[in-house]
Amino acid sequence: MNKNDYTPSELTSFPELALNIITREEHNISRKQISDNALKVLYRLHGAGFDAFLVGGGVRDLLLGHSPKDFDIATNATPEQIRHLFKNCRLIGRRFRLAHIMFGRDIIEVATFRGHHQEPSKNVAMQSKEGMLLRDNVYGTIDEDAERRDFTINAMYYNIGNFAIHDYARGNEDLEDKLVRLIGDPETRYREDPVRMLRAIRFAVKLDFDIEEDTAAPIEELAHLLKEIPSARLYEESLKMLQTGYGLETYHLMREYNLFQPLFPTVSEFFTEEYDSPAEQMLDLVLDSTDQRVEEGKRINPAFMFAAMLWYPLQAKAKELMETRKLCDYDAMMEASNIILDEQVRTIAIPRRHTATIREIWQLQLRLPRRNGKRAFRLMELNKFRAGYDFLEMRAEIEGGETEKLAKWWNTFQNAGRNIRQEMAAELDSEPAAKSGQRRRKSNNRNRRNTRKSSNAS
Repeated sequence: MNKNDYTPSELTSFPELALNIITREEHNISRKQISDNALKVLYRLHGAGFDAFLVGGGVRDLLLGHSPKDFDIATNATPEQIRHLFKNCRLIGRRFRLAHIMFGRDIIEVATFRGHHQEPSKNVAMQSKEGMLLRDNVYGTIDEDAERRDFTINAMYYNIGNFAIHDYARGNEDLEDKLVRLIGDPETRYREDPVRMLRAIRFAVKLDFDIEEDTAAPIEELAHLLKEIPSARLYEESLKMLQTGYGLETYHLMREYNLFQPLFPTVSEFFTEEYDSPAEQMLDLVLDSTDQRVEEGKRINPAFMFAAMLWYPLQAKAKELMETRKLCDYDAMMEASNIILDEQVRTIAIPRRHTATIREIWQLQLRLPRRNGKRAFRLMELNKFRAGYDFLEMRAEIEGGETEKLAKWWNTFQNAGRNIRQEMAAELDSEPAAKSGQRRRKSNNRNRRNTRKSSNAS
């Protein structure tokens, strides 16, 4: 099919779709706004006789006057044909095969037009009995690909052949009306891929749009379907939702539609109608802090966010273990950290490198009060000291009292000269609290030994 031959009559599965071609004179997109690497890929595909379109979020953002984060491309070339054209290409994905064209650290993602998953094809598609797409390597035409797009504002294609935009679902109108609208029946589309519910929230917050009424209606009822999504995929989605500069507002909108709860079940147990439990206060603090760091261009670490989010569930579990199993505070914390992280990883597959850091941040909350002698100096030399201290400051803002005093002490200690630091440590050694703390630690050690003996005897 020639790239200019598409007509509305061919769009049969979604009657509401009708192709509108926006000519170069009618839109604001210039090739100067498209990355050089994306243009190289578009031109090479076009030169080899294939259709080549800039698609999705890249077109949407350019029309809005934003700078796209990614430039994704759609084509009628198969992944194998794309790999033949580009030596710097690698194929990825099982659910849907994609080509990544590598230009150093810059990756241009190229997808073959998707077809209808109900029809026989060169490849195969697979659905669960609930309607969820499990495998989707079905190739088709640009018309079919448009039908398979999730939102109207993502179903616009910039044609490198004549610089026109193919708008299949009145996406340009929804951009002007600031609406996030699903293509097709919302319940069916959400059942095909429940992550679309998260994407609706993310786009609404990022673009400052409203979610169209019919698109929003089934979300709360279908939120439970997220439990069927692989935890590795939900980890990636959670970072997009909470660590791209709009985390606080995204979290509140997710809660409104009951989408946060399936992702963080241990945290949601502490939710209140007033949004004022310590766990909820911590969520507001850490997500607001993350948003500020993103805005300032500072580095962010997912481990810190997860450590903060899970802290109060951890505390509650540790307290339960101390009461039911008579564990000392240290052993209860260690056992509770295993339980809480195991539960969380079942829904969001936090990588092991991050769970190790989470544990270090939590353990530092036990070590930071122990500052006498040379311990304070040694603690400051630890690799994760700064993360542990930053988290202590957040706790102080919520808990006040002794936690606040401890955070202030560490703030003074860090910013003081060596002589003053030594005086501060010496003052701790002379305080009665230091001696009582030593007695408490000796008691904890005895409790741990007794616990181990009991376990060995049983």
